[in-house]
Amino acid sequence: MHRETIEDALFRASYLSILAFMLLPLAVVVVTSFAESGQLLFPPENYSLVHYRGFFEETRWISAFDNSILVGVGTTIVATALGVTAAFGHELDDGRAGQLLAPLVLVPLLIPPIILGISMRVYFVRAGMDASYLSIILAHTLWATPLVYFVMRSVFSRFDWRLLDAARDLGAGPIQSFVYAVLPNVKHGIFVGALLAFIVSLQEFVMALFLSSHNTETIPVVAWTTLRQSLDPMVSVVSTFLILISIGAIAVAAIATNLDWLSKQLS
Repeated sequence: MHRETIEDALFRASYLSILAFMLLPLAVVVVTSFAESGQLLFPPENYSLVHYRGFFEETRWISAFDNSILVGVGTTIVATALGVTAAFGHELDDGRAGQLLAPLVLVPLLIPPIILGISMRVYFVRAGMDASYLSIILAHTLWATPLVYFVMRSVFSRFDWRLLDAARDLGAGPIQSFVYAVLPNVKHGIFVGALLAFIVSLQEFVMALFLSSHNTETIPVVAWTTLRQSLDPMVSVVSTFLILISIGAIAVAAIATNLDWLSKQLS
């Protein structure tokens, strides 16, 4: 065997080993969700779906799941709108304002979530929006918008801007130009950015802990308060649902990206 082949095989084996080690905790979570006992044990002594049935019978868990979906959808809408328009505006503005936009968008990701949670708690209390869905959505948007923004920056970097110029030369207004010339060519990128925003909102815990109440608490918040009382396998059940949703969203994003690439190759 050639030396390059051996090095390539060793690299792949090392990469897969590290990946398996990092994913092992997820496998533990999934396995413990099938435990028959009321204790969080690994490996379980007996396997059962009793806790999955219990999840759909628990009003608090179902309510928290509905809250997470509601907040996730709201965050996705707001973050996608802000991220797409910010990236689009950056591409149109090559001046100093455009150069300052990227660092400003990145700032929320550099601030610890506990600091953001405390600060926004004080702000929303004064604004009369304490413990509301809107406050959690706006908080999650701080983290989701930068992801959408940088995804769209990458998408717009491959966009042929002559299409936009042609649309304007033909008399289309700013909105018409974007809808008919830009949007059809970047829609898969917007879809991927929206999925990332939804996943970020679904998994976020710290800011939601500070901003939610009993009526607006999300799945991660309920899981945390439950774990403080006991090692309940129900937490593993909920975590398994979140893992499956995240994997499904990533798979859909990957499929959308490949379809976009395939359509470009065939056109």
